[in-house]
Amino acid sequence: MPQNCNPEHFRRLNRRGFLSVGALAGAAGLTLPQLLRTEAARADLKDYKNFEGTAKSVIHIYLPGGMAHQESFDPKPNAPIEYRGEMRQVATKISGELFGETLAKTADIADKLTVIRSMTHGEAAHERGTHNMFTGYRPSPALQYPCIGSVVSHEYGPRNNLPPYVCIPNMPNEFAGSGYLSSAFAPFSLGSDPAAGGFKVRDLDLPGGVDDSRFATRRSALEAVNAHFQKKEKSDDLKAMDTFYDRAYSLISAPEARQAFDIEKESAQVRDEYGRNTAGARMLLARRLVQAGVRLVNLTYGGWDMHNAIVGGFKNQMPAFDQAFSTLIKDLERTGLLKETLVMVSSEFGRTPKINAQAGRDHYPKVFSVVLAGGGIKGGYIHGSSNSTASEPEELAMGPEDLFTTVYHCMGIVADKELMAPGDRPIEIVDNGKVIKDLLA
Repeated sequence: MPQNCNPEHFRRLNRRGFLSVGALAGAAGLTLPQLLRTEAARADLKDYKNFEGTAKSVIHIYLPGGMAHQESFDPKPNAPIEYRGEMRQVATKISGELFGETLAKTADIADKLTVIRSMTHGEAAHERGTHNMFTGYRPSPALQYPCIGSVVSHEYGPRNNLPPYVCIPNMPNEFAGSGYLSSAFAPFSLGSDPAAGGFKVRDLDLPGGVDDSRFATRRSALEAVNAHFQKKEKSDDLKAMDTFYDRAYSLISAPEARQAFDIEKESAQVRDEYGRNTAGARMLLARRLVQAGVRLVNLTYGGWDMHNAIVGGFKNQMPAFDQAFSTLIKDLERTGLLKETLVMVSSEFGRTPKINAQAGRDHYPKVFSVVLAGGGIKGGYIHGSSNSTASEPEELAMGPEDLFTTVYHCMGIVADKELMAPGDRPIEIVDNGKVIKDLLA
């Protein structure tokens, strides 16, 4: 924050006051100017030095469409063929446990993972299931809830001149936004795919024809104009403008911040390990961002709504995920980041127990799987189970509210803390959830 801003001015704003001054629900990912402009007026910003959780950052890998648990993390080799499907299984590093055949590399690092095989909720529509798995809440016609990334942004704010919440490549759905919170807490979206040739993050490069010298000149000119108007108007709004401009210049001019988004800085060997494809580029960039200071990265990969030809769909999409995900876990471990980075792999629901007439599976929210690793999560652990046909939870059924409460706990956030929704309505971050201690290391 620049010296000519009074930080006490912002600290005095409580959530009710902030929301009454035009706070808007974020329906789309923010551009850099929007992010910096709205964050200038943010309130209740925790200092990172007060962090008490085991996870300093989260990488949320979302597989949109509803990934089949039977072909991935909860196969049923002894079930009748119409339930188990045609795919084979591979042994994992968890004694006696199997994954689907397209997850061979992930099976080899299963001793670093917790697999929850008893996730359940009641929403069979994509939009409603997605809302559950981004917010920890069932959808409501009366209120749009904030996603986990926006809550983390609200509670901790930015670090190292980087946005606290980033989506790769873009905000994947309307439920990945700030909900009833201010749009200050919506994600920063890259604007393009890191797997694409000539990948550049929007807003981070200087405009064409502007070199570092002209950049410095323009900043000096802006400061002179601002000083003139401050003398005439003595307005707090002008000081707030100084704040977001100063942070914009800091992000654009700080080599560390700009380099965090540049996967070309990685060695050819590391890029090959992740895979030079969509899954590999996105997961490598996610690692670079949490290493640089981003608090929560959401990345999406693939399309898993496989009503038809599920075997071909898995064999087409899962190998790239398998390589990139297993490499991400090993890379986080070798760089010392796994202990403080929680990785979550989720989807909006699972798929029906029986293979349908089109050799696929349909929507099924009654039981499915979620994978966690790092950040204080136990390794080599299977939590709960589905029954013999993967049609319902058999042991330790777990809903989104417990999953999110546990993840927030790892981040040092109390999930039953009340945030203020429009109309001065206190709303708990997660309602009626509990920390599942069996998941914790």
